[in-house]
Amino acid sequence: MKNKRFKPIKLLHLLWILPALLLLTVFALMYIVPAFETVDRTAVSGSANWMARLDDGLALSEVTLPGTHDSATKNVQLAFFSKCQALDIGEQLEAGYRYLDIRLGADGERLKLMHGFTNCTTSGWPWAKALYLDAVLEPCYAFLSSHPTETVVFAVKQEHGSESVAQFQTLLNAYVQKQPDKWLLTDHIPTVGEARGRLVLMRRYADEANLGAQSGIPLLWDNQNGHDDVSKHLAVHDNGSYTLSVQDRYEYDAPDKRNAFLEGLKAGVTAPDAVSIHFLSTKGTATYGHPYKFAKALNPKLMKTDGLSGWIVVDFASAAIAQHIYESNF
Repeated sequence: MKNKRFKPIKLLHLLWILPALLLLTVFALMYIVPAFETVDRTAVSGSANWMARLDDGLALSEVTLPGTHDSATKNVQLAFFSKCQALDIGEQLEAGYRYLDIRLGADGERLKLMHGFTNCTTSGWPWAKALYLDAVLEPCYAFLSSHPTETVVFAVKQEHGSESVAQFQTLLNAYVQKQPDKWLLTDHIPTVGEARGRLVLMRRYADEANLGAQSGIPLLWDNQNGHDDVSKHLAVHDNGSYTLSVQDRYEYDAPDKRNAFLEGLKAGVTAPDAVSIHFLSTKGTATYGHPYKFAKALNPKLMKTDGLSGWIVVDFASAAIAQHIYESNF
């Protein structure tokens, strides 16, 4: 009789223990594990002012720029799959990064930072609030005020939402017009001298609002995945006043991504009227990848790669990686 009474109790325990364990596992995967996905935070002397060493007459396209992929994802929902950076925007700028990959979605009259359908957030907790564009522009403005020799390529993509491109542009333009002196709005690649002290707006969408040069420099390329054809690397696109060559094969596993990156470097052209962008970031061939896993495999190899050129865009950026990239200019 004692055993017969005990068995139902054990079964009842399992009915609530198993869901609790599942929830705990999901919580650990989404929030606890990503909290430990960090980078070397050692500062590099001179990283905040490295562009001061460049000639004013150089086209920005001729400069080897360190950049970050999904720049605002230090804190993000579903972080195991969506987190691509361990430094926030201000820390990235201080570390030497000068190309920011900014992905935005509308939330009423405001724009928030996103990665796919997930929101970037103000902290790493599940209940954290969405990260809005104001909170990203503030450190950018502060950095450029303190470091007027520098510039930042602000590459904007409309990431998620039902609004039209024209509506999206109107929302973004409202932010720009609050401090227009902080922006360089043009339809051609500027020189370093023209760009110093300002954000250079580049857009990954058509100018449906007909803003002209006020809409920023077009930065348009076809979506790349390519895991089913690993021979592909660089694609070339006409962007009006300049030619864009870009490698953004984001569905390659590490060996194929490494090969695409190296082949893209060989084929890329940098000139006053030619921009080459080389993404080292990838999610792998799975539907939902783990960016940190690939960054751990690819970033150390980047540190041993010489002859870098163009704009190099990485996941889990550190000051040491930025220095390795920008020193290619000198």
